[in-house]
Amino acid sequence: MAQTPTDLVRQASTASIIWGALLIIFGLVAVALPLVAAVAVNILVAWLIFLAGVVHLILGFRAHGAGSLIWKLLVGLAYLCFSVYLFTHPVLGVVSLTLLLASLFLLEGVFDIVLFFNLRSLPGSSMFLVDGIITLVLGLMIYMQWPSSAAWAIGTLVGASMMVSGITRVMLSLTVRKAAAAAA
Repeated sequence: MAQTPTDLVRQASTASIIWGALLIIFGLVAVALPLVAAVAVNILVAWLIFLAGVVHLILGFRAHGAGSLIWKLLVGLAYLCFSVYLFTHPVLGVVSLTLLLASLFLLEGVFDIVLFFNLRSLPGSSMFLVDGIITLVLGLMIYMQWPSSAAWAIGTLVGASMMVSGITRVMLSLTVRKAAAAAA
């Protein structure tokens, strides 16, 4: 028996709702245990850096010149050493990532405020100013409390992002499901 488009939408939206609910649950766990979530993020970053190091080493052996070979091998080894450091010192890695995050927020806040002044004649440009001020204040909060902010900043922000993504996914899936039912 062939499935109707409404059945296909219902199946897809059910999977999306389940995924959204999982994101909400994982987000709540990350907010409740921010340091554990931050260490998990640190481990993920360490794995990504490790894989980048492996790629650099592989590309280094494919280099044609001796200078290029040495440079790529050194970069690959630096990536691998840094990833090993993050694996063996996860709390220090979280502290470092938190400082990096604060710096990123400070820069992003300044850039958004500058962007607002460049686009202020456009409708809705005030959202850049609001976003810039909030991001700047968040960056300052993290930076002014650093290194103690490492215990809450990354895990809380990742958890909040996961919850918002989960809620958005569930709401969108329910809307699509409702529209498909109304069309049928």
